[in-house]
Amino acid sequence: MRFAGPPSEAARPHREVVPVMAPSVLIVGGGVMGAAAAWRLAVRGHRVTVLEQFGPGHDRGSSHGSSRIFRLTYADPLYVSLALRALPLWRRLEEETGRPVLTVTGAVDHGLPSAVGELADTLAAAGHPGTVLGPAEAAERWPGLVADSTVLFHAEGGRLHADAAVAALLAAAAGRGAEIRYGIRVSSLSPSDHGVTAVTDDGRSVTAEAAVVAVGGWAPAVLPELVDGLPPLRVTQEQPLHFPVPDALDWPAFVHHPGAGFDVPGGVYGLGSADGVKVGFHGVGPLVDPDHRDRTPDPLAAERLAAYVHTWLPGLASAVPEPVTCLYTTTPDHDFVIDRRGPVTVLAGFSGHGFKFGPAIGELAADLVEGRPGPGRFALGRAAPAGR
Repeated sequence: MRFAGPPSEAARPHREVVPVMAPSVLIVGGGVMGAAAAWRLAVRGHRVTVLEQFGPGHDRGSSHGSSRIFRLTYADPLYVSLALRALPLWRRLEEETGRPVLTVTGAVDHGLPSAVGELADTLAAAGHPGTVLGPAEAAERWPGLVADSTVLFHAEGGRLHADAAVAALLAAAAGRGAEIRYGIRVSSLSPSDHGVTAVTDDGRSVTAEAAVVAVGGWAPAVLPELVDGLPPLRVTQEQPLHFPVPDALDWPAFVHHPGAGFDVPGGVYGLGSADGVKVGFHGVGPLVDPDHRDRTPDPLAAERLAAYVHTWLPGLASAVPEPVTCLYTTTPDHDFVIDRRGPVTVLAGFSGHGFKFGPAIGELAADLVEGRPGPGRFALGRAAPAGR
């Protein structure tokens, strides 16, 4: 990467200066989406530079920690197909780096029969049918979990180790020639007919032919000045709990959908991890500024979650939980933003459920950089959802 500066006096009068070729693609943000885009672009032969404002493995954004759910269960065929596209890429990443990232444990969805039935139908239509169980059958298989009226199990679900996944993506990108630079915060990004110029906080600048902006919770502050058509984004601090139990790594991933004896909007998710069984409400945290948030645990939020665990997860009830905080950046329709304006590709608004799709989203970003269209559902300037 070449930082722009004034030419030397000796260079001015008579010498022809041969320009240094700028990086092909500048990626702003080294979380899961920026890292995935870096890998997939580097695989395609692009010269890639990643600028990450914090250090390796930081916990300031949305990509840190020991666990994220991997699942195929969506009522929407688009997301099922995206998960199916991501699955072999996660395995390819493991082969390329020699680092384990994805552990298959199976995944459980339970709740309102009509909602669970829709999930089952969509999986079957995609050629990956699950198994529908009743609560008694589920209790025999997973005695620590009280299931609602209808249960769907699919064997391909599991957990991703978030920190390991991001590190592997960046290592794979670097192994193919990408440059990863930490501790560099981009203060402005200016597109032009000839590419993009980024100015950093210390006043230096770097130019590239194209840019991918994947800044997570910083998107609402960065992107409106850069591209039009960005939907309103809500940045919230979420607070799941880790319950350290001896069999934590044996737990399946699970989602409890509201509507049948349980009515918390967004439901509850959970999965085993090295830090214990992680359990959280989905998208209910307070609005925050990612640069000035108070990561002190909220005792009332922890109390509500512990009460849920007492009723629905008796296998965890005796454990003393440890809180963790992270950021959600949510769009009004909970769909992602994956689109391009001029030389700038935008990855934003992954709404608390995007991590599992990381390398597939990296592929979509690479397509956009190379001039191919992205999915219309994820476009900038799309219509706002009705009633929201």
